[in-house]
Amino acid sequence: MVKNTLPSMRPAAALILSLALAAPSVLAQEVKEDSVVLQPDKVTDDAPVVVAPVALPAWSEANATALLSAIEGAGDEGLFAKDYNPDDLAAAIMSKDQARLDKVATDAFLLFATHLRDGRTPNAARKQWFMVDSDDTDEPLLPLLTNALATNNVAQALAGLDPVHPDFAVLKASLKKAKTPAEANGIRVNIERWRWMPRDLGERYVVSNVPEYLTRVIHGGTTIATHKAVVGKASTPTPQLNPMATGVIVNPTWTLPRSIINEGIGATIANNPASARRQGYTWTGSGKTLSVVQQPGANNALGVMKMEMLNPHAIYLHDTPSKGAFAAAARAFSHGCIRTERALHFSGLMAVYFAGKSPEEFGEAIASGKTTRFGFEQPFPVYVAYWTVVPDGKGGVKKLADIYGRDAPVVASFAKQGRPAGALIAPPPPEVVPTVQTTARATTPGTSGIY
Repeated sequence: MVKNTLPSMRPAAALILSLALAAPSVLAQEVKEDSVVLQPDKVTDDAPVVVAPVALPAWSEANATALLSAIEGAGDEGLFAKDYNPDDLAAAIMSKDQARLDKVATDAFLLFATHLRDGRTPNAARKQWFMVDSDDTDEPLLPLLTNALATNNVAQALAGLDPVHPDFAVLKASLKKAKTPAEANGIRVNIERWRWMPRDLGERYVVSNVPEYLTRVIHGGTTIATHKAVVGKASTPTPQLNPMATGVIVNPTWTLPRSIINEGIGATIANNPASARRQGYTWTGSGKTLSVVQQPGANNALGVMKMEMLNPHAIYLHDTPSKGAFAAAARAFSHGCIRTERALHFSGLMAVYFAGKSPEEFGEAIASGKTTRFGFEQPFPVYVAYWTVVPDGKGGVKKLADIYGRDAPVVASFAKQGRPAGALIAPPPPEVVPTVQTTARATTPGTSGIY
């Protein structure tokens, strides 16, 4: 259930919040918040990790057959069975050659498990994807393999690598019902994107799905609020990342990036400083050394709140005075940051649920007009995601517009080799030290000193 209310507040604080929630949209203004800092795509795949010298695990015929069965069902996972050499595995099982079976089965398991855990798509096809995925540390594959063979649970071990979020299960179920190759590929792309993220998103987090133009607040594993979002336009697209949120700032100041100073406010400061001051700007220096800060107020480009989430892309969630933009169906208007509808409500949730403040404290901070930071007791991730196929709420899925054209490179990668995986290399046999034979020496008692 989505909750859009805060605990009761004192009258003044409650009035501020209720007016913010009920206020009609105003006409959009030309507001330029911080511009995204475009980073180069990661085009190199992680180098295969060679674990050596480790003896290859021993595969029983039953365990190898279970692996073969799982590989043959890879299509249900949005993957491709041919990638994992099922014919070679079947031949190794039939050969009764233990060394061959151990090598072929181990290689197939590690590659299949890597793609299940981390995704098949090479980095070069993951456009502007900067999320940090710790699954390789949290779910190491060698202990998984060792345990699977010891307990004869190969299939269960592989199935346990799936993301735990229910949306992922909906996508997998929908893949089996896809009517066209294009529809199937669209679902596969988004199954892949789930695997590029941490397997478990956590009990508390904020997630913004860029193609959906929505931001959701998750607390205790439940969605407690949903807010419309304005995201980056095509020329300044919002990248995908998962920084930790450490606090929320109400009545924030705005330090203008150089690009926006150059676009116009620098000239206004030089030619009409009184106008710049009326808009809340203060500055130091001039020309190339000009530094400009907009003070809190009605004209501030960040509105009444900014989520504190440090990242090298200069991306964060914030309010905006351009409320009219939220009325549009397609909301790709920003310079890369994510503008958040009903920002007072959003920042109130942050302050109360995550910073441990009372509604009264939050309301008084807003009313003061002063910049106030509410630090979170436990920082949590903000997932800026990019899913173009999502659950429709009726047991199926719906397709969203691919606003940045990021699906096509992933689809194209399906016809190419996927990401590599680590390989186990058996240790060399121990060095053979030749035995030196010596001739026994005959001694005469009393002459050798040894009795």
